[in-house]
Amino acid sequence: MSKIKNAFQNGKAFIPFITCGDPSLAVTEQLVYAMEEAGADLIELGIPFSDPTAEGPVIQEANIRALSQGITTDDIFDMVKRIRKNTQIPMVFMTYANVVFSYGAERFIKKAAELGMDGLILPDVPYEEKEDFDPLCKQYGLDLVSLIAPTSKERISMIAKEASGFVYCVSSLGVTGVRNEIQTDIGSMVKLVKEAQDIPCAVGFGISTPEQAARMAAVSDGAIVGSAIVKLCAKYKEECVPYVKEYVHSMKEACVKGK
Repeated sequence: MSKIKNAFQNGKAFIPFITCGDPSLAVTEQLVYAMEEAGADLIELGIPFSDPTAEGPVIQEANIRALSQGITTDDIFDMVKRIRKNTQIPMVFMTYANVVFSYGAERFIKKAAELGMDGLILPDVPYEEKEDFDPLCKQYGLDLVSLIAPTSKERISMIAKEASGFVYCVSSLGVTGVRNEIQTDIGSMVKLVKEAQDIPCAVGFGISTPEQAARMAAVSDGAIVGSAIVKLCAKYKEECVPYVKEYVHSMKEACVKGK
């Protein structure tokens, strides 16, 4: 069983996202441990990229801050190596096709798997283009996580049939970022996925409050939060760890209530 599926074994999962190297790689490493202690079930590590098309301003700015320090993919791999000496929490990389291509797709995927990463999310790679990555992920035992959007309708079953790890349900159109209202009928998206394959579904894009997390977790298997956490990193910088830990704790509690 994949470690990603294990992340959904303890009831509703809470999945935080952070941008590696913002404010620094040392803080990113501390955030991983703090978020696990606070109840995170799976952690998304963002590899910064200069043109992150799916991201709103909050995560875009975090990418710029990390890149301006000269952080490379190899630096992030070294950090994962250190993290894996201390925790086995399921972790996935979230980045863009370009980052993987420029490193060398096979070299990147093989190395990520060897270091103990569990999956890869590439928001700019549509289902029709996943052949560039999916066979390599299968070969090295990484789950390539599929995304479905509210507009995917007839494609949802097709995507879900071949999905691995978990399915990332995008709650709203547009880019990532904090939203006041989430209007999408997530329940029906999840139902279509489950009819195609018994695989966990987690909802992301726009969730920032415990109330939203509880509502999303009630109709899926978990909630994913990025921008609200990245905002705390931007606000408190090197001092952000306790603030993020407290926030993750409150969100995990909300997800559990959401069942």
